[in-house]
Amino acid sequence: MTETPPRTGWAPMVPELLVEDFAASLPFWRDVLGFAVAYSRPDQFFAYLERPEGAQVMLHQRANVWETGPLERPFGRGVMFQLYVADVAAVEARIAAAGVPLHHGPREVWRRTGDRESGQREVFVLDPDGYLIMVAERIGERPLSPVTAVISPEPQRG
Repeated sequence: MTETPPRTGWAPMVPELLVEDFAASLPFWRDVLGFAVAYSRPDQFFAYLERPEGAQVMLHQRANVWETGPLERPFGRGVMFQLYVADVAAVEARIAAAGVPLHHGPREVWRRTGDRESGQREVFVLDPDGYLIMVAERIGERPLSPVTAVISPEPQRG
C-alpha cells in the first residue's frame, strides 16, 4: 500500500472521529464504505482516509486527549455524516456482505433545493462506534412540482 497525502487534495474540513477500537473501525471505513488509507500512524492508532470522490475522514483511537466531556456509546449522537458516492448500490452490497444492518433505507428522495428539487438514492448505516452515515448517490435535478412548492414532506438537509 502506497501512503501519501490525499490524492484528491486536502479537503477544507475533515472530521476526525474518535473510535473505541481502531482495529474494528478501520476495516469498516475501508472495506465496507470504500475509503482508501491516504496515510496512517499505526503506533498512534490513526488513519487519514479518502474516497475517489473527494470525501475524507480521520480515525483516531480514543486516548482521552481530545474529549471535551464524557463520551458514551453511541458516539455519533447529534451528528450525521453525508457521504456522496458514484454508486450507492455497490456500497450497499458491501454493507450487506459485511453483515452490517442498515439503519434506514434504501430509499429515493427528492428535496427542495432553492428553485428546484435534487434527487438522491440513500442508505443509512452506523459505524462500529455508532456514528450515523448517510451514503447517497445524486440522481439529478428537476423543476419544483406544484405540490413540493407548497408542502415540504420532511426537513431540508444539506
